[in-house]
Order: sequence, then structure tokens, then C-alpha cells
Amino acid sequence: MTLTVTAAVLLAAVLHSAWNAIAKAIPDRLASSTMIALAYLASGLVGAAVLGVPLQQSWPYVLASAALQTCYLILLTTSYKHGDFSQVYPLARGLAVLLVTAVATTFLAERLSLWQLAGVAVVTGALLSLALIGPGRAGPGKPATSNRKGTFFAVLTGAAIAAYTLVDGVGVRLSGQPLAYISWLFLLQGMLIPIVCWRMATDRRSFPQRVARYWKPGFVGGLVSLLAYGIVVLAQSMAPLALVSALRETSVLLAGIIGAVFFKEKFSHVRLALTVVAVAGIAAIQLGQ
Repeated sequence: MTLTVTAAVLLAAVLHSAWNAIAKAIPDRLASSTMIALAYLASGLVGAAVLGVPLQQSWPYVLASAALQTCYLILLTTSYKHGDFSQVYPLARGLAVLLVTAVATTFLAERLSLWQLAGVAVVTGALLSLALIGPGRAGPGKPATSNRKGTFFAVLTGAAIAAYTLVDGVGVRLSGQPLAYISWLFLLQGMLIPIVCWRMATDRRSFPQRVARYWKPGFVGGLVSLLAYGIVVLAQSMAPLALVSALRETSVLLAGIIGAVFFKEKFSHVRLALTVVAVAGIAAIQLGQ
């Protein structure tokens, strides 16, 4: 993995933590998901018109990823409804790194050096430990304060992240045109997610008004989200999926700071130490190539 790709994925991590904070801040999860999706739709339409279509063999992956990412967005916003940002986020992202690495090295024949494997293991362990500690714990001896529902949905979210990451990692390499692949992926999500959210709404008549209420932060969150994931998909076409996934999920390091500053969640010395450990894992990934 080149230094340029590494820097790009780390930028995507910053953007990713930002849009997740926006999604957490919007109290209406279905309205939040819908506005994010409408940003996808607008950008996807422009990209598809300009860039054309990816190669035929990549289309099953585009369709599968659009479905998986629709499930992911609903699960994510549900997790934020029931759990603390600084616990749900690292749990989902850390679990995704573990699953992606296991599948990529076992079934996709990706080879990593011992240093890289160690780096992935350190990053994953640090992220999952951040989740287990929870925002309300000052040390390992105190009970976590997060809601069990939040944890449950965070685990499902992590599985969904791993699934679409692996699908896109293979699909973008078959597309012949990574930017066209990304454009159509966002276009399809932008069409599908609002329909799913509307169907899930308890009061469908008032749903458009609820969406309009949060259109500004939702649309901004959607733009930041698509930029973050667009960078990641491009990186997946140039570097091993396990390494891209591990570096991308360092957004969790910022999530703890965001949770403390904006959502008044506790950021203990233990969380700070684990953040430093995760940074060491990132360094091992880069130096081990």
C-alpha cells in the first residue's frame, strides 16, 4: 500500500466519523437515512451520466452492495437510536475489520506480511476494546452503560459492513471503471433507501415533512458519506481489502473525541491509551509492506 493510498484512506476515516456524528445528531433515524440517500441519488445521477456504466461482470456486485448498504444504513441509525455513539461506532467498525481480514486472507487469497497481520490484529483489538469499555467506564472494572439493543444492532451493523466491503472489493476490480462503479452504487442506494424508509415509517403521510425538517444536516451528511466511501472503494481497487478496512476504521479514534465533545460522553484515560495502541497498529500496517 503506497503512502498516497494510506493518506487517502485516513482522510476517508476522518470524513466517515464526521458523517456518522451527523447521523447520530439527527433524532429521526428514518429521516436521517432518507436525506443521506437523497444526497447519494443526486451525486450518483451526475456520476452515471458523465462516466457511463461499469463492465457487465461487475453488475451483480453493484446490485448486491446496494442492497447490503441499504440494510447497513438502517441498522446503523437504529444502533445510534439505542446506544452511545462512542460505543456503537467502534464495535461495528472493529468487528468489520476482523471479519474482512478473516475472509480476505482465507477465501480471496490476499497475502499480508507478519507485520501487517500484527497491525490489523492490534487495530481490531483496540477498536473492540473501546466498545467493550463503553463511554461510561473509567476502567476495566466498571460495568458498561450502553443499552443492549444498541450493542445488538451494532453487531449486525458490523456484519453488514464486512459484507458490503468484501462485495465492493471484488466488484470494483471487475468494473474496469471504478468511478462508474461508485456512481451507480450510490445511484441505486439513493433510489432504494428512501423507499425502504418510507415503508418502515409508522406515519407515512407525515414522512415527507419529517424528512424536510432535517434536510440540511442530512444532505450534508450524505455528501460527506459518499466522498468518504468513494475514496475507500478506489483504494480497494489498488490495495488489499484487509489493510484498507483496518485503516478506514481508524475513524473510531475520532469517534471517541466527537462523542465527548458533542454528545457529552466520557473519554477516559483508558480510551486514550487504546487510541494510542490503535495508532501503533496503523504504523505497523504501513511499515510492514
